[in-house]
Amino acid sequence: MPHPYVLLSAAVSLDGYLDDTGPERLLLSSPADFDRVDEVRASVDAILIGAGTVRADNPRLLVNSPGRRAARTAAGLPEYPLKVTVSGSGDLDPAAQFWHTGGEKVLYTTGKGAERARALGLATEAAEATGATEVVPLGADLDWRRLLTHLHDVRGVRRLMVEGGGLIHTQLLTQGLADELQLVLAPLFVGDPEAPRLFGPGGYQSGRLRLLETRRIEDVVLMRYEPTAPGTGPLPVAADHHWLALACQLAAQCPPSDTAFSVGAVVVAADGTELARGHSREGGDPVVHAEEAALAKTGPDDPRLAGATVYSSLEPCARRASRPAPCARLILDAGVRRVVTAWREPDTFVAAADGSGVLAAGGVEVVVLPEHEERAKTPNRHLLG
Repeated sequence: MPHPYVLLSAAVSLDGYLDDTGPERLLLSSPADFDRVDEVRASVDAILIGAGTVRADNPRLLVNSPGRRAARTAAGLPEYPLKVTVSGSGDLDPAAQFWHTGGEKVLYTTGKGAERARALGLATEAAEATGATEVVPLGADLDWRRLLTHLHDVRGVRRLMVEGGGLIHTQLLTQGLADELQLVLAPLFVGDPEAPRLFGPGGYQSGRLRLLETRRIEDVVLMRYEPTAPGTGPLPVAADHHWLALACQLAAQCPPSDTAFSVGAVVVAADGTELARGHSREGGDPVVHAEEAALAKTGPDDPRLAGATVYSSLEPCARRASRPAPCARLILDAGVRRVVTAWREPDTFVAAADGSGVLAAGGVEVVVLPEHEERAKTPNRHLLG
């Protein structure tokens, strides 16, 4: 299901701590970086923090700049982004600043947590009816995918900023749901083993994250990263969306044709290394397909193919007249066992095409991400009527 773009934001000491154990919050960022955070807040639809952060820091989570708030309202947006918190127990202080500043708020919790939250007066039925505060029970347990889907589909959130704490960041990263990490490194040490750390133990995805930006801001350094490792099963991870978006960009580079689709493809190893990319009619070959062009650039004995994912803007073909083997067969022969695509092949040129069925019958996990379908269709509009 579609999710918002999830941006994790945190500042840490040189030894990886979010805070110390003193009574006051340890200020890790510089004044200029606090202003940068305010700018990021103004650019998103919602800001999320965990219940532990509400209890420990009592934050307001506001856009502080009047100019940025004015720009939001001028663009038809609420003055403040939606404020979101997560608590399995629903046991939060009704006097916390979170509830009494800014605009609308949402608490995601369990069924029992919702009862507790309402008993505490965190949200009355009248308040929920006006949209001031909403309590959303997710069932017996907290489910991040369900939470993100609700934010996207019901609350219209397209960009979500997550400001902590460490447990929330760890859960989103280990479940492959974080699209970007904005990490600020502060020039000091904490050294207290009882202090909270940014990331805890967990089953993190393999491979290296891609560095998007480094920036010096007074005496701190901002580093922006995005994950690159593909998922391993039917549930998509954030990197799957990044790679499929690239495949759709490659489709737009295809020489136009009235007799064949424009398709882009990328082959990515399990650790997030890009092995090859290709697009339809690449290199002046009028009949080469995207997956064919990409796989031709990989070594047939490359052991990484067995754990790789092929991203294709259009479902790999099951039948074709221009080559002996269709792309679904080429993928099977290469030993690839996972394919992510945006769009099932229509009957424009081949009736009842079912490349996904051929792949699945051969033991390949096929994941379709329909939220990318329109981008995949754009260079093919002239073929679709």
